[in-house]
Amino acid sequence: MSFSLSPGAADEPAGPLTMADMPAQPGAERDVGALAALGEPARRALYAYVSAQQRPVSRDEAADATGMKRPTAAFHLDRLVEDGLLEVGFARLSGRTGPGAGRTAKLYSRAHRQIEVSLPPRRYEIAGDVLASAVEAAGRSTVPVGDAVAQAAARAGRQLAAGGSDLGEVLASVGYEPRTARAGVTQLGNCPFHDLAVRHRELVCTLNLHLLRAALDELGVPAQAQLDPPGPAEGRCCVTITAL
Repeated sequence: MSFSLSPGAADEPAGPLTMADMPAQPGAERDVGALAALGEPARRALYAYVSAQQRPVSRDEAADATGMKRPTAAFHLDRLVEDGLLEVGFARLSGRTGPGAGRTAKLYSRAHRQIEVSLPPRRYEIAGDVLASAVEAAGRSTVPVGDAVAQAAARAGRQLAAGGSDLGEVLASVGYEPRTARAGVTQLGNCPFHDLAVRHRELVCTLNLHLLRAALDELGVPAQAQLDPPGPAEGRCCVTITAL
């Protein structure tokens, strides 16, 4: 689990988006809420203990290990489950089955859900998947790596937009932070792959361009994505979307 705060957030939107307002991101809100839950010392101690075990633990065990009363530990454990940080299972601690085996116990283990919150939003898993797919494709054929990246980015763009109907929603869900620059022109206030773009600008700008072009095509939006590198102080994505 990680929390990072990055400098260089985008400016406030100059006006309403041409195609849609930028919505909240439910997944990011849930992650922030889960991290906030760990600000409570009792929950943080219980989460740390449960996470360190190689097996699910009972309420009694967690309470004993953290020096809490059982009802207090049970309350906080269940809140951690509600926040998506722990998962629940049931088993008889005696190991026996059938009549006389005793009641099943509620057991807790660390959730498989991965939590990562970054401000501004970063989506390096998308870039990683695109680049890994491109390397594999280039290794299987004679396609140049640059072309393979463009093809993999286009597939990712179509997948991200599949089932959507609103461009602003799709852009915001990836972390692009769309904003109106002027009539008919939408700039992307944030690059979800910022750190990679700093070190590998041409490669990442190519990825962004083909991903966004494919997303526009998938949505059927009458607009075009084009490279429009920002100035040193702007901090926005290298792609601009212009309505046709």
